[in-house]
Amino acid sequence: MELSRRRFIQVSALTAMAAGFSAACGSSGAGGAQGKDLTLWYWGGGLSDKVVGDAKTQFAKDITLTASSIGGDFKQKLVTTLAAGGSSVPDITGIKGEDMASFLPSASKFLDLNELGFKDVSSQYLAWKVKRAQTTDGKQLGFPIDIGPTGMYYRTDLFEQAGLPTDPKQVAAQVKTWDDFFAMGKQLHQAVPRSFPMRNLPELFSIVVNQGTKRFIDENNHFIGDQEHIRTAWNTAVKGATAGLNGKVDDNSWNAAISTGTLGVELGAAWHALDIEQAAPDLKGKWRVAPMPGGPANDGGSFLALPRQCRNPEQAFKVVSWILSPANDARSFTDAAIFPAAPAAYKLPALTAGDPYFGGQSTIDVFGPAAEAIPISYEAPADAAVMAPYRTELGNIEASGKSPEAAWNDAVSQAKQIAQRQGVT
Repeated sequence: MELSRRRFIQVSALTAMAAGFSAACGSSGAGGAQGKDLTLWYWGGGLSDKVVGDAKTQFAKDITLTASSIGGDFKQKLVTTLAAGGSSVPDITGIKGEDMASFLPSASKFLDLNELGFKDVSSQYLAWKVKRAQTTDGKQLGFPIDIGPTGMYYRTDLFEQAGLPTDPKQVAAQVKTWDDFFAMGKQLHQAVPRSFPMRNLPELFSIVVNQGTKRFIDENNHFIGDQEHIRTAWNTAVKGATAGLNGKVDDNSWNAAISTGTLGVELGAAWHALDIEQAAPDLKGKWRVAPMPGGPANDGGSFLALPRQCRNPEQAFKVVSWILSPANDARSFTDAAIFPAAPAAYKLPALTAGDPYFGGQSTIDVFGPAAEAIPISYEAPADAAVMAPYRTELGNIEASGKSPEAAWNDAVSQAKQIAQRQGVT
């Protein structure tokens, strides 16, 4: 199985595109308002195929909607198409959450959704998510599709072997901080030596960064990747390695690690539940989820946007609004584990019902409160590119035993160079 949404979060491939998009795109005029044929681009797992199919029927009297699931490097294809312009530009397009910051400087390539009615419905969606697709002067480029509130997935049978609690509320009470997490992980690994609580160092680092209110560049365009909040995230990841709790699992070995118990714990977003179920269908009933140690974080989640060339903006906005209504958000969760950005959906049966794979647990009890408590942090256009060296150097610690201090110094040095090349001071 291609774990596409998990791989979307890998940031190392974003560097060149984050730097090059703004220069490649010029301004263009808005499309006409009478187009009867609309095109929609998204990627596999980015939207519910069932909801998209129903949208075609819902609007059949007014327009013909042609939806295309685009494979490969979605961002690169979108950037290239927007730069070329012309009739090949989709009327509606997805933008992955981790890519949105790099599109904001090129807002002229998109329509301001506020002018089409988004400001009238924006209160239905989480404020922090709405803000991430908003320019500094208030233009709204993206309509929220989904979010990725995180939690701590765990194997109840392995926890029982280790003498750990298995009920989610009891686990939540015992594992509140990262120190608690490492204590739990040590007990698990000692009792079940083949099982680890950590996937790898870069992933844990990213999670801790996402739990904070600051990242690598501040709102004044200054580099802050050498400050205490980033060093704390780095030290947290390294602590797991020095304690012998790192499973050293990558994307290629992840399925096997989940199915064999190499990972008795998996830290991940709500949409991760589907990945776990597909990787280990035979473990139905043995997985549960508890709140993330150290507080909530967001991992993933995307948007729909209308390029400037959209042939019928008003009708396209109606299509987007219908696909991403709270009711259809709930259907998308049932269909494809796409977690809604609209809190009203959290009270609908599709989300409150117990999940058989997770032993009947109502996982919204974990992910709902997490979604509404995710800290707001500024994400600069160059953020993903600047973050990449830290993940690379943590990988070097993991793979070759590089000194954590030397790796830190190299990560900061490389990040500063990348930041300077992208105009960060």
